[in-house]
Amino acid sequence: MVRGLFDLLLNQGVVTMFNRWFAGLLMAATLAGAPAVLAQQEPLFHDSHFHLTNYIQEGTEMTDLVDMMGTTIGRSTVFGLPLQQMWSYHNTGDFAPDYYLQTDAPLYYYSFTDAHIAMAYKALPREQQARLDPMITGFNPSDMYAADHIRRVLTTFPGVFTGIGEFTIHKEFVSSKIAGEVASLTNPALDRIFEFAAEAGLIVLLHNDINMPFPKPGQEPYMLAQMKDLFVRHPETTIIWAHLGVGRVVRPLAEQAAIVEKICTDPALSHVYLDISWDEVAKYVTSSPEATRRSADMINRYPDRFLFGTDVVAPKSVDAMVAVYDAYAPLWALLTPEARYKVSRGNHEQLFDQARSRVRAWESANLQPRSTK
Repeated sequence: MVRGLFDLLLNQGVVTMFNRWFAGLLMAATLAGAPAVLAQQEPLFHDSHFHLTNYIQEGTEMTDLVDMMGTTIGRSTVFGLPLQQMWSYHNTGDFAPDYYLQTDAPLYYYSFTDAHIAMAYKALPREQQARLDPMITGFNPSDMYAADHIRRVLTTFPGVFTGIGEFTIHKEFVSSKIAGEVASLTNPALDRIFEFAAEAGLIVLLHNDINMPFPKPGQEPYMLAQMKDLFVRHPETTIIWAHLGVGRVVRPLAEQAAIVEKICTDPALSHVYLDISWDEVAKYVTSSPEATRRSADMINRYPDRFLFGTDVVAPKSVDAMVAVYDAYAPLWALLTPEARYKVSRGNHEQLFDQARSRVRAWESANLQPRSTK
């Protein structure tokens, strides 16, 4: 009975409201002169999936992002979108689209996003830089030269980047709009990218839908087997699979839980981690008490393999990020303290700290002056 009442409170958002109220009470006490220990509150979460800019390369200033994070968000990845939406006057006239669904005009890869991110990051004080994990995204994954672009970014902006992504292979309604060759999980260009990521120690944050939009009953998701083959081919590359392959229209498969468990138990996939970012994913996780319990049971069994992120794009305030965290409130309530800590903060620190160290070592080795002998 007590458990049923607690579930009801969660569904009504009362527990989330209480958490917000209690955090505010602690802050008020601190400001009023309470013991300084209250001021050393832990952040609510780290954000493992955050877009600074949108599809027309506009968005939040990086200095504003750190201010917005405050004491609520400890650390955050930071990357733009690798794609620019074209404004075709012949298609939309004076209407300037800022989202890919607003026009039939194509998307194209926008490499300057990496320089924009790097320059904004380098302008920050060192203590603010320490809270951010910038990622390289401005490359075409179907281009055999993409790995060379990533290498060039590292050597041009040493001390900045921790990983690559989020970048996309299969994504509903996006992939087909990109000008030029269609990206593929079987393209050797993608293997070159993964190989260099392993060499340099870069984390790979990959978006790849688990299925096609609106599949026919019984239709096999061809990209699932291709994606597994890609992962198995690159055991030295640290990979984060964004959103568990779910999209706005692409729904979880009936065997989704079995797929996730296979990733968590297969020794050949021990380098693959799972990103539960995005409020669209939260809708599936919290769609019913049974769905939430199944998700919580999975994470409690394999707490080292999941990371939380918001997938918020160019927000105006921290409220947008916190809203995504709060959308998972029923899930947080069913996780063990250890699992909740690891998913919300601990796994981010472990993976991204390790990547920082490895990438800085690669940069140091590859930026040394060459011998003149």
